[in-house]
Amino acid sequence: MRAAVAGEALPALVVDLDAVDANLDDLLRRAGGTPIRVASKSLRIPGLIAHVLARPGFAGVLGYTLSEALDLFRAGISADIVVAYPTADAAGLAELAADPAARAAITLMVDCVEHLDLLARHLGDPAALADAPVRICLDVDASWRPLPGVHVGTLRSPTRTPAQAAALARAVAAAPGLHLVGVMMYEGHIAGVGDRGSSARARGIRLMQRLSRRELARRRGRVVAAVEAAAGALEFVNGGGTGSLESTCAEAAVTEAAAGSGVVAPTLFDGYRAFAPTPAEWFVLPVVRRPAPRTVTVAGGGRIASGPAGADRLPRPVWPEGLAYAAAEGPGEVQTPLTGAAAARLALGDPVWFRHAKAGEAAEHANEAVVVAGGRVIDRWPTYRGEGRIHA
Repeated sequence: MRAAVAGEALPALVVDLDAVDANLDDLLRRAGGTPIRVASKSLRIPGLIAHVLARPGFAGVLGYTLSEALDLFRAGISADIVVAYPTADAAGLAELAADPAARAAITLMVDCVEHLDLLARHLGDPAALADAPVRICLDVDASWRPLPGVHVGTLRSPTRTPAQAAALARAVAAAPGLHLVGVMMYEGHIAGVGDRGSSARARGIRLMQRLSRRELARRRGRVVAAVEAAAGALEFVNGGGTGSLESTCAEAAVTEAAAGSGVVAPTLFDGYRAFAPTPAEWFVLPVVRRPAPRTVTVAGGGRIASGPAGADRLPRPVWPEGLAYAAAEGPGEVQTPLTGAAAARLALGDPVWFRHAKAGEAAEHANEAVVVAGGRVIDRWPTYRGEGRIHA
């Protein structure tokens, strides 16, 4: 693969499609027949999203902004897009309200009645939505709260209990121009936290996840039953992510899971016991300086992953092997010093390959992905950035 892209201009974003396909096979195996909705934030390359959706077993997109959902719908990539986060995009809501076909394809997320008030202000006359009401999904908190004041998981929805979910479902059902179709409960403390290792921390994570899975399976079933009793049958119940496919898909209440990171395998997903995805995406930077015999500097490199600051959020130099960050500098915005024995063998212009800590974010630094399969470059896929679409 490195030989295939040896003549590419640097910096470059590289996707190994053979590794992607191997990861898709493994995701489907782990889901055990439950459909997987593609988490687009972890890819941000329309061609790659379309490639995944072409595989049986993957169905629909879990998007992250309304503008992204409208773009994917217009491009014909998917006619089933759930926006995973609430929106306050007034222009996007007006555009959605004006297009019955888009309203039939895109589902919006709410987690409180204030979101319903916001939608009412921007969607216009409810009578104009009668032919295709705006599709709504409830985001219900999936975090673990074993004791008062203890919160393990993402800080997302204020709606948590079956009674709260049912009350919100009734509010959606009573709102003109809206139609409740789904429930989403994302267990980020299971799906996004690795459990590999023998340290006290790793053992604690495994215990937390085991107890949380048990509690969540019971509560998710009760939430879905309460919502359907309040507002009628749902089209889908979405849960999980790459790191929790086995447990999420084993729940009777869940009709679909979400996954995206497992398609390209960033470094944060190296720390799981249940699965080992194949790295499938890298960014490649050129050597531009030699400040010392065992130190080189590459252009760029400051692609720090989102989340709590720490060493696990840094991109990892993986080839040539044996490179490390200079302790006093780390990865920089415009240049990154790298030290080690391998640095002594690098010449100006040579490539250094990195893996990003989180999937999707590397695509925000490139206009296109160089796609490799069978040891040769087979395509170039524009990223969201390359299409002039930065969805924030």
